[in-house]
Amino acid sequence: LGVLYGLGEGVVRDDAEAVRWYRLAAEQGDATARYNLAIMYDGGRGVACSKAEAVRWYRLAAEQGDADAQYEMGSRCEGGEGVAGNKAEAMRWYRLAAEQGHLYAQNSLGWAYRTGDGVAQDYAEALKWLRLGAEQDGADAQNNLGLMYHKGEGVARDDAEALKWFRRSAARGNGYARCNIAEMYLKGQVVSQDYAEAVEWFRLAVGSPETDAAWWLGWMYEKGKGVKADPDEAARWYGIAEESGDASGALSIGEMYEHGLGVPACMQEARKWYGKACGMGEGEGCEKLKGISGR
Repeated sequence: LGVLYGLGEGVVRDDAEAVRWYRLAAEQGDATARYNLAIMYDGGRGVACSKAEAVRWYRLAAEQGDADAQYEMGSRCEGGEGVAGNKAEAMRWYRLAAEQGHLYAQNSLGWAYRTGDGVAQDYAEALKWLRLGAEQDGADAQNNLGLMYHKGEGVARDDAEALKWFRRSAARGNGYARCNIAEMYLKGQVVSQDYAEAVEWFRLAVGSPETDAAWWLGWMYEKGKGVKADPDEAARWYGIAEESGDASGALSIGEMYEHGLGVPACMQEARKWYGKACGMGEGEGCEKLKGISGR
């Protein structure tokens, strides 16, 4: 009944009623109900949002072997959300979920082994877990497995194999993979160098969180690579990059104004954009701001 009310299937959707039924089942020890109740507390659906209460119910479900709840416990312990951060505990939960075939947990565990974050760095273990996630069509795992082949981490470098996994990940909408394919076209790695193709892949990646696709599009328009050089369009994409949190976008606009690259040189504008880059933690922006002081 909780699921039906939560989804609005056969009844008018009512999150509060869904919570009531989930709670009744959860208090009787039903692991799935405990997981569902945790989700409701996590998102503040039908009940006041409480990350701590969400963790309490995730933990109860996880201790009963629910793989989704185990993954959520790993995520909460890793990020310190609703519970004190504890990387070792996060890895324990990720492993329990990953061993049950949870593809997101497999990716998280694989990435941790790749970077040595929370566990001793071990490329062989990273490859093992990322491959398991990738073979389940996990887009993040596919991209990360591709990165390991691209960089030759734990395996002989194999850009053809990297591109294969990037393409599989990109087909599932992964922005990082799309950027990685774009850079391979940009540099002519395995594929023939093709700036226009790189531009198209960067365009596909725009909007994906934490990618630098917008900055790259700005650079392509500034340099006239794969597109007609257009300083206004370059500045527009650099601005989009800056608005999405990429300090390199602000830095690049500052350089355009400082050196008159396609725009009239203007130290006031350069200082403004270098200041933005510096404020976003870009050290080079801080240095450039100092360098033009008084000009």
